[in-house]
Amino acid sequence: MSNSSPLTVGSKLENRYEIVRELGQGGFGRTYLAIDINRYQEPCVLKEFAPQIQGAKELQKAEELFEREASVLYKLQHSQIPNFREFLRSQLNSKPALFLVQDYIEGETYAQLLKQRCFSEAEVVQLLQQILPVLEYIHSQGVVHRDISPENLMQRSVDKMPVLIDFGGVKKAATTAVSKATGQPVVTLLGKEGYAPPEQIRQGKAFPSSDLYALAVTVLVLLSGKQPKEFYDNSKAVWHWQQYISVSPELGKILDKCLAYKPSDRYHSAREVLQVLLTVSNPNPQPIANPNPQPVTAGNLNISQMPTLNFVGRNWKTNVTQVIANVGRTIVKLPAKKLFGVKFIANTLKIGVVVAVGVGAWNLAQAELLKLPKKISFPLPNLPSLPSLPKLPNSTTLTKAELDRQAEIMRRSKALGVTDFYTQVDRLFYSKYPELKRRALTEKPEDAKYRQRWYDIAEDLLDKLEKEKSI
Repeated sequence: MSNSSPLTVGSKLENRYEIVRELGQGGFGRTYLAIDINRYQEPCVLKEFAPQIQGAKELQKAEELFEREASVLYKLQHSQIPNFREFLRSQLNSKPALFLVQDYIEGETYAQLLKQRCFSEAEVVQLLQQILPVLEYIHSQGVVHRDISPENLMQRSVDKMPVLIDFGGVKKAATTAVSKATGQPVVTLLGKEGYAPPEQIRQGKAFPSSDLYALAVTVLVLLSGKQPKEFYDNSKAVWHWQQYISVSPELGKILDKCLAYKPSDRYHSAREVLQVLLTVSNPNPQPIANPNPQPVTAGNLNISQMPTLNFVGRNWKTNVTQVIANVGRTIVKLPAKKLFGVKFIANTLKIGVVVAVGVGAWNLAQAELLKLPKKISFPLPNLPSLPSLPKLPNSTTLTKAELDRQAEIMRRSKALGVTDFYTQVDRLFYSKYPELKRRALTEKPEDAKYRQRWYDIAEDLLDKLEKEKSI
């Protein structure tokens, strides 16, 4: 916790930044939403750096290191990273204070989104496709984030793209360096417990593969709504997430490799993960878990009053061994011999539930027994319904011609297998039009000319790449 008192709403820092509200606080200071008076009331974020160290020498060293690390943030220029604006020295309650000033991103963190619902396999695959190029970029700049988690990923409101925020690991690295340089112990943790890999927690080391590890943990949390400690066996240092989450074998292999104990056993780059991610086909579009399950009991029931459900069995001519129940937003693996009395009549499987199960709040029930091509119906109990989730709008202001142009660009880029194609186009586009300040383009008419220019740049790059490939 910072030793300084918080800035009050309406107060001004350096007669320029007017405080709107406090966004959060931690061991290194507070974070504020402010408006930049000198930039037409633009919103921005002030991140205070106030390490718990005493003495002029130590503070001077902290300033030097923090400014050095701030210069690292300054050189990061990416549409999915908040722009760094300023490194600010100021006075707070008559004491020296250091601030980072960054762009404000309107949106919700993935931790906030997770409170509403869990994510589907299709959604996390899309998230990986969208955020891995960002990691590839920062790693190419010699930067490791060190603190990837649902709290540090935001979904930007304007375009629903993920944005990587809070390079808090930079501040923590600076504080660790202060401790080494001055001999004064400073308590710091490089990364969140459960998300950070062993080498980061135990040795303070971080590599590109360390970010990939934390990203894989983030995916497990988004899929399940559970905390990392629920998937991890500390005594054996192994993950056992497969007991709780069912995903395609291809995605499962990717997650397992990212979660390897040794950095050398993981993927070595974000680009490598993106390439392997192409093997994931037809990911499940339905969320598989409810982040806030309520216990529901199904016991000795009147089968005639149960609704009908479908499932697929591994081999309907033999004994059923396991049921994978996709009930509403919860997947449950249940041994059939403990649940069902089984009788075959004219190729129809008749099942009665004979034990109680607690599986969460449901609004519809569907059960599947893996990899059997014959569907069979059986009844399950009536269960309480969930409120309907809001549907995303599927309308668009774009013309069919423009949508077709987008689809053709996507098709050509996939055919080339260039995983960072869109990142390359963004770099070219924003370097050509710096007046946009890397803001995301919208579907509004006023952005139409810039969208067309973006397409032009994308198509020119595709022509060049296709030509190079044919040589």
